[in-house]
Amino acid sequence: MKIYGKNPVLERLKADPKSIRVIFVQSGHPEHSYIASKAKKYSIPVQVVEARKMLKLGRSMNTQGLLMDVQDFEYADYEDVVEEAAAGTTVLVFIDGLNDPQNLGAIIRSLGCLGGFALVLPTHDSVHVTDTVLRVACGGENHVRVVKVNNLNQAITKAKSKGIWIAGSVVKDGIDLKETKLPFPLALVIGSEEKGIRDVTLPRLDVKLSIYMAHPRMALNAAHAASIFCYEINKQRPKNAKKTNSQSGEKVSFNNLPE
Repeated sequence: MKIYGKNPVLERLKADPKSIRVIFVQSGHPEHSYIASKAKKYSIPVQVVEARKMLKLGRSMNTQGLLMDVQDFEYADYEDVVEEAAAGTTVLVFIDGLNDPQNLGAIIRSLGCLGGFALVLPTHDSVHVTDTVLRVACGGENHVRVVKVNNLNQAITKAKSKGIWIAGSVVKDGIDLKETKLPFPLALVIGSEEKGIRDVTLPRLDVKLSIYMAHPRMALNAAHAASIFCYEINKQRPKNAKKTNSQSGEKVSFNNLPE
């Protein structure tokens, strides 16, 4: 896989240097000395190339003079992340039927900035992590674990069996996010822009949440919606996982939430 652009390249070099096979630096690039010294520490080859060669390597994309060849993306194990989610140290975000790599990359970037989230993607009918996703993620992939599961609904059911509440993002008829006190441990389901959360997944939700729109005909794309939901989740999540509702043996009922 290829990563290019100043921020994605420098972030990968800082966060996961062992995954890097080779770094290409355009001749005269201001970050050359830093990259060379950092790469030497981890025995990473660095090749200095002219602008024409860099353009060819980057398939005419804007590399900003930096490009690296890295190992294929390594997906996390669902068993590991669901246990952490049940303990309240990670929040799962299930992505249902998203096919746009730009949106997936933007979601990974936002969650990497917020911290404490893991993404769960279905194996079929879904976008996966590609070079394009990594470019848009802008280094966020170093801080967000991504899981692939064969059956998203079974994965959600397993999370529920661990005492994790399941909230879903819906455009209409959901509880207003800003008026909701969220229970924890919590997982979020985000659907595709075209179809939203699938009908077969909706019955597994404990609550449907919506973001109030000042203009009813307007709507957020999946990446923007995920950022807003996850920001609110981060704001409300307990600082000490041991104080979450599942740890105390009590569950908050959504029946008392404002509608």
